[in-house]
Amino acid sequence: MVMLDKTYRPSEVEPKHYERWEQSGAFAAHTDSDKVPYTIMMPPPNVTGSLHMGHALTFTLQDVLIRYHRMIGRDALWQPGTDHAGIATQMVVERQLEAQKITRHDLGRDKFIERVWEWKAESGGTITRQLRRLGASPDWAKERFTMDEGLSAAVREVFVTLYKQGLLYRDKRLVNWDPKLHTAISDLEVEQREVKGHMWHFKYPVEGMADTFITVATTRPETMLGDSAVAVHPEDERYTHLVGKMVRLPIVGRLIPIVADEYSDPTKGTGAVKITPAHDFNDFEVGKRHNLPQINVLDRDAKITGDVPAEYLGLDRYEARKKIVAVIEELGLLDKIENHVHMVPYGDRSGVVIEPWLTDQWYVDAPTLAKPALEAVETGKTKFTPKHWENTYYEWMRNIQPWCVSRQIWWGHQVPAWYGPDGAVFVEKTEAEAAAAAAAHYGKTVELTRDTDVLDTWFSSALWPFSTLGWPEQTPELARYYTTDVLVTGFDIIFFWVARMMMMGIHFMGEVPFKDIYIHALVRDEKGQKMSKSKGNVIDPLVLMDKYGTDAVRFTLAALAAQGRDIKLAEGRVEGYRNFATKLWNAARFCQMNECAPVAGFDPKAVKETVNRWIVGKTAETADKVAAALDGYRFDAAAGATYQFVWGTFCDWYLEFAKPIFSGSDEAAKAETRATAAWVLDMILHVLHPFMPFITEELWAQMGGRSDQLMLRDWPKFDGLHDSTAEEEMDWVVRVISTVRGVRSEMNVPAGAQVDLLVSGLDGGRAGWAKTHADLIVRLARLAAFEPHAGADRVAQAFSHGAAQMVVDEATLVMPLAGVIDIDKERVRLEKEIARVENEIAKVDKKFANPDFVAKAAPEVVEENRERRAEWSAAKEKLQEALQRLSGA
Repeated sequence: MVMLDKTYRPSEVEPKHYERWEQSGAFAAHTDSDKVPYTIMMPPPNVTGSLHMGHALTFTLQDVLIRYHRMIGRDALWQPGTDHAGIATQMVVERQLEAQKITRHDLGRDKFIERVWEWKAESGGTITRQLRRLGASPDWAKERFTMDEGLSAAVREVFVTLYKQGLLYRDKRLVNWDPKLHTAISDLEVEQREVKGHMWHFKYPVEGMADTFITVATTRPETMLGDSAVAVHPEDERYTHLVGKMVRLPIVGRLIPIVADEYSDPTKGTGAVKITPAHDFNDFEVGKRHNLPQINVLDRDAKITGDVPAEYLGLDRYEARKKIVAVIEELGLLDKIENHVHMVPYGDRSGVVIEPWLTDQWYVDAPTLAKPALEAVETGKTKFTPKHWENTYYEWMRNIQPWCVSRQIWWGHQVPAWYGPDGAVFVEKTEAEAAAAAAAHYGKTVELTRDTDVLDTWFSSALWPFSTLGWPEQTPELARYYTTDVLVTGFDIIFFWVARMMMMGIHFMGEVPFKDIYIHALVRDEKGQKMSKSKGNVIDPLVLMDKYGTDAVRFTLAALAAQGRDIKLAEGRVEGYRNFATKLWNAARFCQMNECAPVAGFDPKAVKETVNRWIVGKTAETADKVAAALDGYRFDAAAGATYQFVWGTFCDWYLEFAKPIFSGSDEAAKAETRATAAWVLDMILHVLHPFMPFITEELWAQMGGRSDQLMLRDWPKFDGLHDSTAEEEMDWVVRVISTVRGVRSEMNVPAGAQVDLLVSGLDGGRAGWAKTHADLIVRLARLAAFEPHAGADRVAQAFSHGAAQMVVDEATLVMPLAGVIDIDKERVRLEKEIARVENEIAKVDKKFANPDFVAKAAPEVVEENRERRAEWSAAKEKLQEALQRLSGA
């Protein structure tokens, strides 16, 4: 056997194993397999993307699940692919053209699309290369792209089918309009920013009532040109006599009604609000309720247009704002201007203020499609973990609006709709089919014009769970792998992606797309703040992987992924788990040095030594704990159980217990312990593999000179390995040594000082254990002497000179400290430390006693203070225990 290197070098090991896995087909699912399928659909990252910490988390968790299920004997398909990311990708290519002083319009649509495909071929693989670096093990041979030919066919099929079923239609409604990109965008692409602005109070004259005005407040004076009513609350007594009257809209001169509507809040502003149905989402709904005209006064550039006084035409919206306010003031109709902080919508890609804009767009009848998708979660066909995310899903689905699926850009799936000379629309899968439908309609061949819009990226990704498996063709993959087992994703796209996959999956497949939805939290910085470039607190997973190895990054993310809690990521945690990898590597080298090699046919049930029976039982218990935790999506518990077992039970205890056996003269005990240590190490590699695939695969290959791949081996199954007698005995030894070590640390006993340990009150069984394991206890607790049956006089004498007292089960343990530490000094030190900690607790309590702090401080600051208080309280408790242990305290 070749000896392991002194240090583990991830940069050498990782590419070697990944290449071998991929080339050997180890990631492949097998459609003809007789194993039970297990399927995860990879949320397709943007083809423009680069791996960020959110990706690292979601893909790590998916890979942990897929590797685990592969090992437990499932035919595991992790379906990979990328999203064409309409606006994002178009912008990347447009920026490249800009550098060459060209616009897409110079090229024309077809040539521009060619350029995008060229860019995709050259640069579109960055994210998938980075996923390989992360150790992700999807079935790459099945990789799909949301604009490949198969998925394009699925998109056309769905669009045409929904249209012919009356579930997709063209309508004039408000959309989020980006005046720079000249397209509708989804809510997810709108960033709400807090802006210091103004609230202008305008007086509108009531027609037919001299010197009577109704005052409205607005943050957007330019839209008043499109006002079509003023609304007041039906129960607002200040205005009941005015409901039904008309006001004359200043500047424009149009008469508009005063309507009663519950949307108007009597407690806010003047209680009267201007209604502009063409430029505000809420006003649009009020307008529908009262049958008000929708008067559009902005064009696609957010400049003034329409039926307005000539001097305003063509003005930029903010120029118009200044002019309107000045004129209203001249007319004596400006009541007041207040400073006002409010949220303003910006396009996350263009960086300009978004306008609610009235346009003709294609809509999906989401309210109808949402009903069965809602019922599927209500009846438990699909379950959310953590369960509370169901409420978010319900809230969205019960209040869902028609879904605008058209975008005014060029890169994407072009809408399969053609218009005849009189504007009649023909929705078909191909131009030939549209021409035939048009000829039948008109009774002759006519020229058709294709709709220039493309579909929202979420439209094609809503079909992902079945389009990737070959639908609309009825493929063997579709029959085998749909419904999928679990979707792992972030909470921010429950509505945009998860809900839409549910709607489309149920509608077109008759079944839910996934049985479970695991919603993971956000990765924040160590202070709990959201990562952002502007704050300069972005942590790059690729940098961490270079520095600490991929396994350390993966293990950190899994260990911190507690259900329902955001992840606070500090680089120190990654470093800590790199040290864990080093600990495992060093433990493997120690086993090698002590000739611990796998023994063919080793039967863990047959071991005789107490310490070996103990570790065999603990190994089985850990593998079962990890499996149960992963089955319940408790990644932190699974990682925690593995970590505690490897670092604590195996490295810190078992290998220490084994040292005297390795150096002893009992050859049978030595051979059994070597074989046991090698077996336990093998089991560790199995259980740790889903989290840390690279180091485990490397140790698997090196420790036994084996040629098979660890990732394709079966998950350990154990039966009857738990030995309660051995467990009780060795756990007691661990408890005694741990207690002594803990008190030594608390009492500031120097590491090199050897102290006595007096024990009284041991029962018969434990007295036997104390005798059997005396040498271990002395060595590992760093004792000068160990007296398991110390008499009362001996204990009293120790107390009179100063001693620390501990209790383990029924026994009292006494550690004489006279001459080892200065008892009085230690007492003073502990008292001072307790006072300092109490002072820190008081500071935090003072903050929490102030209602303003809890109400106004950032949630992460409040949480940080709560955590700090809990830490101080725990420290105080420990210090008080230490003080009480000093005799005479």
